[in-house]
Amino acid sequence: MTEQAQEPKADMDKLVSLCKRRGFIFQSSEIYGGLGGAWDYGPLGVELKSNVKRAWWKAMVQERDDMVGLDAAILMNPKVWVASGHVASFADPMVDCKKCQGRFRADEIEGDVCPTCGTKGQLTDARMFNLLLRTFVGPVEDEASIVYLRPETAQGIFVNFDNVLSVTRKKLPFGIAQIGKSFRNEVTPRHFIFRTREFEQMEIEYFVRPEEADHWYEYWLEERLNWYVNHGIRRENVRLRAHTPEELAHYATACADVEYQFPMGWLELEGIANRTDFDLQQHSRFSGKELSYFDEEKGEHVVPYVIEPSAGVDRPVLAFLADAYDEEVVRGEERVVLRLQPSLAPIKVAVLPLSRNEKLVPTARRVWEVLRPHWMSQYDDAQSIGRRYRRQDEIGTPYCVTVDFDTLEDEAVTIRERDSMEQVRVPVAGLVEALRDRLGGA
Repeated sequence: MTEQAQEPKADMDKLVSLCKRRGFIFQSSEIYGGLGGAWDYGPLGVELKSNVKRAWWKAMVQERDDMVGLDAAILMNPKVWVASGHVASFADPMVDCKKCQGRFRADEIEGDVCPTCGTKGQLTDARMFNLLLRTFVGPVEDEASIVYLRPETAQGIFVNFDNVLSVTRKKLPFGIAQIGKSFRNEVTPRHFIFRTREFEQMEIEYFVRPEEADHWYEYWLEERLNWYVNHGIRRENVRLRAHTPEELAHYATACADVEYQFPMGWLELEGIANRTDFDLQQHSRFSGKELSYFDEEKGEHVVPYVIEPSAGVDRPVLAFLADAYDEEVVRGEERVVLRLQPSLAPIKVAVLPLSRNEKLVPTARRVWEVLRPHWMSQYDDAQSIGRRYRRQDEIGTPYCVTVDFDTLEDEAVTIRERDSMEQVRVPVAGLVEALRDRLGGA
């Protein structure tokens, strides 16, 4: 960090309340009491989440010439997870409270006090708990039909290494990127969408010559940190933290986390690791298929090392919400505003008729029809114009377009900017161009 991190303006209760109230995120199957570690993205949340994924894909794949995409299946041959080591060792230490029967990750408890009931000295000894979620394929539920819901998207990339290489003819270094669902039977899902049992990942496996791995590891540390800053996270609220030797996975020679100052403290947004050639070697050994890169210039086969930037989608969504959340007093009234970058904002433009007057509504709806093909937009005519501005501020809409009675005379509308609340009058005929200038590539 170069500056002191700011205290978040929104605690977790405020964020959860905002997400439920405005339709970002709901508790999964809430009418039945919910399910721990599972959340549903509502009308605004699905747009925000989609925008985060789109921004990542644009920066990591579309704008690069050394990256291609993949969408591997969630269900894979169970031998994949034997080869990767997940069946044998994908586990967390777990303890139980003898008094309240609560279960917790042992590495997240300080001392011997139960975090739920506060009882001291009633925690069991730690035991390892495998995080793989199992299911069955076929009509018979027996050992032969067991498969696993993938705990990461990375292995789908590794087992497709030769397929992708043969069709793209990429030269080292190159990467394969993937966005997709993963599942982990977490002992204690917590902090809203921060740790869940079902989540999406945005992962890159970047294949390099072994002697260049250190260089590319450092490159990706900065590249991924800067991505968050470029998309609106304040620099003082994000940092890199290198893993200690004790924290490193058995296959990694180096790893660091991009951490964000969440309302509950500094926590991981994503990890960047040097996975060496472990995965390709393992799958070569278990499958009998050689997974290597043939260097035509040098006339040799190389098993590449892999640099892996691995992020969830939900954690960045939570970080962008927390960092954008602001409260201020405007003309004696409190205003809550999400200062999201336009590229991430769920709704780019809202069309607001001054009232529901029968003369205004047809014109306002025609304006909305003009905007809909270009951006995710919203039509809002409920309550006073002031309340509607506040509502759009709270969901992060960068611009509101107001249709008033003067519009009927001069064919012009008012554009109101979210952060400054400044207003400017523009002709309806030039509205799309005026908004495009303001929204940029959003």
